[in-house]
Amino acid sequence: MLIQQIIAIIIILVIFLSVFLKFRRKQISGGEFFVWSVFWILVALAMIFIKKIDGYVLGLGIASRGIDVLIYVAVPLIFYLIFRIYVRLEKMERNITKVTRQEALGTTRHEARGKRHEGDEGDEV
Repeated sequence: MLIQQIIAIIIILVIFLSVFLKFRRKQISGGEFFVWSVFWILVALAMIFIKKIDGYVLGLGIASRGIDVLIYVAVPLIFYLIFRIYVRLEKMERNITKVTRQEALGTTRHEARGKRHEGDEGDEV
């Protein structure tokens, strides 16, 4: 095993530990824990068996090294996930703005009604 593989495995183990701790603290659900666990286990296996992946990739004629294929797949996937996060964040910001506006207008209307009723009572006396 090469030094870069060992470093990659150590980093993956640290990330996996972080995912596990988030699950224990109830910051992520069991389903999320399962998905992330499977993902990081697959990444670790890819790092461990990179030479076998090299052989498969060479046989397919796609690239000379398996790590190249992993990077070719990972980069667009990362950008796609960033895009999805961005879209979800924008939607959340719009919803927060909408709720805040509704709450502010509702509070203002409620205050106006309260003052109007107070003024009505003062006229009757």
